[in-house]
Amino acid sequence: MALDNNKIVTALSQVLDPKTGLNIIKARMIEDLKIDGNNVNFTLNIPSADGNVKSEINFACIGVIQEIYPEAQVNVHMTGAANPQASAKAGNLPQVKNIIAVASGKGGVGKSTIAVNLALGLRAMGAKVGLLDADLYGPSVPTLLGLQGEKPRLEKLYGQPKMKPLEKYGIYTISIGFIIEPEQAVVLRGPRLGGIIKQFINDCLWPELDFLIIDLPPGTGDIQLTMVQTVPVTGAIMVTTPQELSYIDALKAMNMFQLESVNVPIVGVVENMAWFTPAELPNNKYYIFGKGAGERLVKESRTTLLGQIPLIQSVREAGDIGKPAILDEKHPAYSYLKSMAEKTLHQVNIRNEAFAPTQIVKIIT
Repeated sequence: MALDNNKIVTALSQVLDPKTGLNIIKARMIEDLKIDGNNVNFTLNIPSADGNVKSEINFACIGVIQEIYPEAQVNVHMTGAANPQASAKAGNLPQVKNIIAVASGKGGVGKSTIAVNLALGLRAMGAKVGLLDADLYGPSVPTLLGLQGEKPRLEKLYGQPKMKPLEKYGIYTISIGFIIEPEQAVVLRGPRLGGIIKQFINDCLWPELDFLIIDLPPGTGDIQLTMVQTVPVTGAIMVTTPQELSYIDALKAMNMFQLESVNVPIVGVVENMAWFTPAELPNNKYYIFGKGAGERLVKESRTTLLGQIPLIQSVREAGDIGKPAILDEKHPAYSYLKSMAEKTLHQVNIRNEAFAPTQIVKIIT
């Protein structure tokens, strides 16, 4: 009986990539598949795995093919990314198209609220979206998504434990808030902080995503540096309020991304709490934090203003109960948040057309 190429491909799709958890067909790890009589020959690109894992994958490939064709002679050639396309897939999170950092220089500007609503806004436009809560000292994502008390499920992949992100409202998310108790203080030094971020990237089974939004802590510390040294960040979104103190700190954070040794493009600026609008006077604007910081940051970054989000009490209330404002089309902030997501998608597309992919930072001096 002749061996069917399509059936062999389907069989091989049962074998998983040890890095991403995707099947090896979807991860584009199989090359030069050739069938000659009972001989099945192909190359398997698996650049980063120890000998035991490679052996397991080799036998797994042989096993799934011989399950449907017992007479097949399967020859697997292992290689460590022998061509440029395979090399491009060899880094961390190869299944993620765009990694967007949401950053601020100062705490209390509503950065996490912006990150969550942005992720949900992109999801509403049809994108596959993940959200990594990198604010280890003050994780807000569990509350904002109504996931307090939930725990990520662990799966073993070739003997190694991996976390599965939680799913809510159609997006996938991971946070240290899912691992520690709500009242537990996180007391960690730099290397441990970096280690947790790497775990969230390397030991988490993220699915194929169009966007991974990373909610960074305020400032320019160890977590930010670990991130740019671990994954190629497509771009950063700077969040500020209109006040001078917020602008000064946001400018410092932005300048970190624009260092020659880092070189992460700025996708745009979000000015949060741009004005106060009381529910009983929806057409009134009170500039209680001043004006202009967002526009000034746009000029400094030579990019665009993605949105001015008003300070509305019900935005805070929506976040506190785990149902972000962008989920309600009747919410007074909905149009502002939706526009922010649309402009972000547009600016990321422009960035990808105009600039080469960001490289992982090797050394920061």
